[in-house]
Amino acid sequence: MRIELLTFDGCPNMRPTLDLVQEALRLEAVDAPIHVIGVDSPEAARHLRFLGSPSVRIDGDDVEPKAMQRTSYGIMCRTYDSSSSDAGVPPIEMIRAAIRRAL
Repeated sequence: MRIELLTFDGCPNMRPTLDLVQEALRLEAVDAPIHVIGVDSPEAARHLRFLGSPSVRIDGDDVEPKAMQRTSYGIMCRTYDSSSSDAGVPPIEMIRAAIRRAL
């Protein structure tokens, strides 16, 4: 399983998201490294299909299923649709569901 956390330098939500991904892996009893990928230019953002920071992908698929339809790539902050509100970090349930889909 390949887990990627795409971010830009200085993103305030990167560390909380990394912590959530680590906790989700622990709860799902999965041992996999997390690859942190820095995105530093608009060109890199387009090439990587970067939807904003932080973005989490498992085996190439974004943890937010409906994100696959988005094409607004760039160096920007990201929000995730959660049941309570839009948030700058993905809900742990979303990450866990993506891990289970990948298994």
